[in-house]
Amino acid sequence: MGERKVVAKYIPPDFDPSLVPRGKKLSAKDGTVPVRMMLPFSIQCSNCHTFLYKGRKFNSKKEPMGGPDGVYLGITRFRFYIKCTHCARPVTFLTDPKNADYEMESGGTRNFEYTKDKQEQEANAEEEEEEKKKLDPLAALESRVLDSQREMAEIDQLEEIRALNAKHLNLLKPENGNFGDETQAVLNAVHSSEKDNVDPNKESLELTAEEEELLRSVKFGKQENKLRRLDERDEKLAEEKRKKELERIRQNAAVNQQKKSVINVVARKRKAPSVDSENVEQVKRKDEGLSSLLTGYGSESDSD
Repeated sequence: MGERKVVAKYIPPDFDPSLVPRGKKLSAKDGTVPVRMMLPFSIQCSNCHTFLYKGRKFNSKKEPMGGPDGVYLGITRFRFYIKCTHCARPVTFLTDPKNADYEMESGGTRNFEYTKDKQEQEANAEEEEEEKKKLDPLAALESRVLDSQREMAEIDQLEEIRALNAKHLNLLKPENGNFGDETQAVLNAVHSSEKDNVDPNKESLELTAEEEELLRSVKFGKQENKLRRLDERDEKLAEEKRKKELERIRQNAAVNQQKKSVINVVARKRKAPSVDSENVEQVKRKDEGLSSLLTGYGSESDSD
């Protein structure tokens, strides 16, 4: 079966798809498209008051909504047509891409609508708060006090920000009017602040001439890497450093060699057999016995 299906899908090289006749359109004469769908929400028919529950399957018809409200942010809105299962009354509803939901149009009423219920709840909550403020003068006074405190806090924060910005501008403003010498401006501000806050009991915190020179020499930002050619002095220093390193390596090698020789001598002494005093005496006795036998044998031979 598999091979037969593969062979049946052969397309000849001279195939021209433009010569193939087009099939019939699925849309009806009125421009609608038949769609098999489930009801996205529960509906009560406005004619026979029959309930059509969510999830029920219908053979509906779909068409673009059209008009100025037919497109939302480039998304086309569609209209669906169904019929009541009891009285066959047409019921229409629309897609709602703004709220990711559907909108009831005609032929029935929706039992539950999330977006409208939410808006109604928010409106009711606002109305209740306003009524409470009107009926309760203490609550109204408290709300006004809180609003005034919030406004005062915001004004204070804004004033602080403005003062800080003005201070920064005055701090970085050079004498000649050209921005760019921020270091000198900072030094001037430091000197002025130290003069204003002088305490005779404490030591002076003024910058010395060397510190000011060091501060001026600092360049903030990315520094370019400058290459420098080595001269004879640099080569001599490198050669001396290399000789010292070589001498240090030789000294370390000599010390290691001495340590190894000492370790070998100690190891040899530990491997040599130990001679006890008893063994020495036995060896001496054997030597004396042998010497007496030899002397006796020599005297007998001489007498003969």
